[in-house]
Amino acid sequence: MTEWSVAEPTKLTLSDPVTCLRVRVVNGTVNVVGTDESAARLEVSSIEGPPLTVTQEGSTLTVTYDDLHWKGFLKWFDRHGFRRRAVVSVAVPAGTDVEVGVVGAGAVISGIKGRTDVQCVTGDATLVGLSGPVQAESVSGSFEAHTVTGALRVNTVTGDLTVIDGSGASVKADTVSGDMVIDLGAGEPAGPPADIRLTSVSGEIALRIPHPSDAEVEASTTSGSVSNAFEDLRVTGQWGTKSITGTLGDGRGKLKATTVSGAIALLRRPEPAGADDLDASPASSATPSSSPSGKVL
Repeated sequence: MTEWSVAEPTKLTLSDPVTCLRVRVVNGTVNVVGTDESAARLEVSSIEGPPLTVTQEGSTLTVTYDDLHWKGFLKWFDRHGFRRRAVVSVAVPAGTDVEVGVVGAGAVISGIKGRTDVQCVTGDATLVGLSGPVQAESVSGSFEAHTVTGALRVNTVTGDLTVIDGSGASVKADTVSGDMVIDLGAGEPAGPPADIRLTSVSGEIALRIPHPSDAEVEASTTSGSVSNAFEDLRVTGQWGTKSITGTLGDGRGKLKATTVSGAIALLRRPEPAGADDLDASPASSATPSSSPSGKVL
């Protein structure tokens, strides 16, 4: 095992291969990028408070504080934590498995093909171009996922979830009071059927899916409002529970969204075409342009 104590801005190039990366930081920023290079590179461009401990044991690279462990991470609290801050950037081979935990810090993870596991106590995370499975958990931080094609699992308490141009076959998200804005692109024609399952207590759900689509649809809210842009789906209920149900296309996939007091909007994404065609298409003009809370899709 090789170990470094990093108390000031530092750059390291790891000669041994890295297949697993673990980063845990309090305040500041974490940037992780997958590359075609075989070597991993680490840069700590700013650090305040206690030093970070960097270790490489076998093919596992870990960047953390001595008192900040992955087990029980979401319950971690230190009244002196505000005195810590670090800006950490790591470039690793794209196939690396990545674990990132942040407390009061922002995280950006891009270009990873391996498994990605993100935990946020407070602080937002942005996920870009991830093709491996993704597990994300947050207490109050929000997640943004751009062009994520791997299976996406998200659990938050108050954090929001935004998925932009998602083309993965599986999205499962649970939140207590966070809002969800899910914009799905077209997946591979021969790929597995979509499996989208969204659950919230008081958060709003806005889901935009491609047209045409193949899915069985079940969307319901106990006391919120509903909006539906698909003629093939039916809306039932006027007081109390309201539902949007039906089948789109061949119904190969599954789309289920449930919220107790939040609103649900099921929006229609026009079939890809020229920009002029989209602007002039009836589907485009009939499609709502924002979520129930006014978030533009």
